[in-house]
Amino acid sequence: MEIQELKALIKESVREVLREERLLLCQALIPYISDEEQEELNEMFGSPSDYEDEELVDMTDWVKHGGLSRIYGDNKILFNCRVC
Repeated sequence: MEIQELKALIKESVREVLREERLLLCQALIPYISDEEQEELNEMFGSPSDYEDEELVDMTDWVKHGGLSRIYGDNKILFNCRVC
């Protein structure tokens, strides 16, 4: 195995481990709520399936790419922090 291939393999392995650890950290930081609290939230805010499409922003790319700036239509939404 050449040096460059070895470096690329190590780099990808480190990225994978960091990604896994970041996800574990996010899971640890998500607060637990009881069934009663969840029911109260559901009563207050309803179900996401009841929301109009205009009220929603697809955050998939933002989450996948660690909070990069994105442009949605005429609105520029800046995400400068890195989250899970």
